Amino acid sequence: MATRKKKVARRAVIVAGRRTPFVRAFGPLMKVDTIGLGTAATKGLIGAMNIAHRDIDGIVWGGVILPGTSPNVGREIALDLGMPACEAMTVSRACASGLQAITLAAAAIERGDADVMIAGGSDSTSNAEVKLPQKWVHALAPLAFGKATAADVLGVLSQLTPLTDLIPKRPEIAERSTGQLMGEAAEEMAARNEISREAQDEFTERSHHRAAAAIASGRFDAEIVPVQGDGGKWVHTDGIVRADTSLEKLARLRPVFAKNGTLTAGNSSALTDGGAAVLLMEEQKARALGYTPLAAFKSWSYVGVDPADQLLMGPAIAMPRALERAGMKLSDIDIVDIHEAFAAQVLSVLKMLGSDAFATQRLGWDAAVGTIDPERLNVHGGSLALGHPFAATGARMVTTVARELALSDKKTALLGICAAGGLGAAAVLERV
Repeated sequence: MATRKKKVARRAVIVAGRRTPFVRAFGPLMKVDTIGLGTAATKGLIGAMNIAHRDIDGIVWGGVILPGTSPNVGREIALDLGMPACEAMTVSRACASGLQAITLAAAAIERGDADVMIAGGSDSTSNAEVKLPQKWVHALAPLAFGKATAADVLGVLSQLTPLTDLIPKRPEIAERSTGQLMGEAAEEMAARNEISREAQDEFTERSHHRAAAAIASGRFDAEIVPVQGDGGKWVHTDGIVRADTSLEKLARLRPVFAKNGTLTAGNSSALTDGGAAVLLMEEQKARALGYTPLAAFKSWSYVGVDPADQLLMGPAIAMPRALERAGMKLSDIDIVDIHEAFAAQVLSVLKMLGSDAFATQRLGWDAAVGTIDPERLNVHGGSLALGHPFAATGARMVTTVARELALSDKKTALLGICAAGGLGAAAVLERV
């Protein structure tokens, strides 16, 4: 009787990542839309790694502000790069979209559905579509599709009031279920968790200084690909980081989400344009093609919390679950990288990770997850300094952390991301 050969487990590895410069919205990349940003990052990645188009099995892309006429951004990137045979899809999990795209690609590789994948995300806040009020849509769409007469349209238009129904509404980062702006929710978290203005500003200052140091040392040089922006000018570096920021300067900024609040434009992430792409391969395939893997995923976790109850607390649940799935403890982790939507949100998450009560009530654990040494946290800054092009952030984090593991000879990293809708995401990476 023939014996079956034991099936060798496949492992997806991170080979490389590239991103565009992250710049303030309505700035130098204002006329480059999310497809253009994604194409620039992906083209730079493919060129840097000198990989043939025929070897790429697919693209998984993350997007939050999706263009209405071409929402499958991943497929548009493939077509713009002259890769018509490359299958592609686009996913949206708010600010965790980039990480979602990458873990989906990793899962496809480990299932045997693909050997080589590109995954990442991009968003252009500058190109967010300004929508007509829905009453206009109700009036004009049937006419556009030949389903209504001009008289029908005039009947609807006659019911519109000048101010509320005629003016297009400005896009907002607000919860559909609660109507609350994300900054307002973060303001509530700061008050509830007793996170002071001073602590937020101190955290923000550190983020900028660490990011500035990384830029000055050339740490990001191998990650960033230049992008041609407005007027044909090339953008080569991140544009939001402020090396000269200080507690004194941050203290002078006024609250923006509540009259007597603690959140300012300084300790909140800026509206940003940017894209990031990651190259993943099956480990043996990578080595056969001559590439040296950087890192691999040990686990990941995606969770949801009630948007009306600490909207951005998801990472405090997702990060422990990712650790648990990896069979690890926080003390086993060398580097922690948490998305900085707001300083108040990161500090609230850190406080919950160190809380026995939170661990018992929300995780079912006997004791707190643990305290994170600031020297291990966001070692090259984060979204407060670098900016946050929603779907690109997860891919930026994976790229920087995977390279950091290799460059600093560290072994493990833990990522955490909060997201709109009360979502949280986390992943554990290990150096290969």
